[in-house]
Amino acid sequence: MPSCSPDCCVFQAVEIIKVFGEDGSGKVVEVPADMTARDVCQLLVYKSHCVDDNCWTLVEHHPLLGLERCLEDHELVVQVQAGMSSESRFVFRKNYAKYEFFRNPLNFFPEQMVAWCQESNGSIPPSQLLQNFLNSSRCPEIQGFLYLKETGRKSWKKLCMFLRRSGLYYSTKGTSKEPRHLQLLSDLEESNVYSVTTGRKMHNAPTDYQFCIKPSKVRSDVKELRMLCAEDEQSRTCWMTAFRLLKYGILLYQNYKIPQQRKAPLAPFSAPVRSVSENSLVAMDFSGRTGRVIDNPVEAQSAALEEGHSWRKRSQRMNVLGSPSPLHPSSLSSVIHRTQLWFHGRIVREESHKMIMQQGQVDGLFLIRDSQSNPKAFVLTLCHHQKIKHFQILPFEEDGQSFFSLDDGATKFTDLIQLVEFYQLNRGVLPCKLKHPCTVVAL
Repeated sequence: MPSCSPDCCVFQAVEIIKVFGEDGSGKVVEVPADMTARDVCQLLVYKSHCVDDNCWTLVEHHPLLGLERCLEDHELVVQVQAGMSSESRFVFRKNYAKYEFFRNPLNFFPEQMVAWCQESNGSIPPSQLLQNFLNSSRCPEIQGFLYLKETGRKSWKKLCMFLRRSGLYYSTKGTSKEPRHLQLLSDLEESNVYSVTTGRKMHNAPTDYQFCIKPSKVRSDVKELRMLCAEDEQSRTCWMTAFRLLKYGILLYQNYKIPQQRKAPLAPFSAPVRSVSENSLVAMDFSGRTGRVIDNPVEAQSAALEEGHSWRKRSQRMNVLGSPSPLHPSSLSSVIHRTQLWFHGRIVREESHKMIMQQGQVDGLFLIRDSQSNPKAFVLTLCHHQKIKHFQILPFEEDGQSFFSLDDGATKFTDLIQLVEFYQLNRGVLPCKLKHPCTVVAL
């Protein structure tokens, strides 16, 4: 029997991992040693018949520690799993904020927290801010106050901290930056930054804005965790985003650019995704032979309201199915939305907050749920400026027909799908347009 030389036979070790969806369903995946988190996400997108919009992530979830983080696209999944405990798991989830800081950096890095922004005494161009973060020889320093949980105790101490490429430091003397007053709290190369999934009561935290730095080699030793707490959501986001940027640098930018440079044909089951900047959407008038841009804002608002009223007069969607005994319009409007990924039924307010936070607090991230106070109404949960807001969608009746409205009946829609489609194009009474549906996909 002829022998096989090393040059002609290549065997690659394969690990078996299980990935869970947010609904608790799971899927077993064979992962070679060189398979990245992006590769696993693309495989799961294909197997689950999802649209690949480059927002899917693999989440490292530690239920006993109450921690989780989104793996970076370039990380090797087998290596990450080697550092996880037996109770930990991977979760397949959307994260719209994964690279949002490349698009809107000034929203993520307040000038008072970036040392060289204060030294410049002026506004910093977004491109320059990012270039300095990605520059290995010259990178910004993040500074500010954080609460640190004292090791082995329930008490927290407020300290002035400085985040540099070499690590996270705290000052032993007020706000002094002198080297003799700086104490290294955590090394970036050997650690990862995590969100805290448990409430503030578990750690007796002074605020709701907790995060944690965990050494990569530590599986479940609570004593090695560095529990931190910020004053508000914006500063917490700044610290966590800067940690990622300073640790990985140009690698994150390459991860962000890869999907835009990829020109491969669409995979089966996927559909074209149109991504349009909100600033590029303009009001148009198509009443004549050719389209006309509406420059007058008053005329544009009037046109938007008129379109909303015209949608009310459309024939019911389901009637085109040719059913011999079509459903009554009112019954259609009460169930048709249940087929949509943005509808989440009878979840409570706290659960909607959790879902929005997990999928990235970017402007326009939304979901619709049943109202707890009014069984005939619904609630739109929407994220704007890193704050989560709720808007009641109330039912109305007119000439024996049922409608839904967000603005006390000024603009009415025959079903929730029409309502969502309208507010995806028109801000109306909302603080921003609906852009990103909060989605849960079963694996």
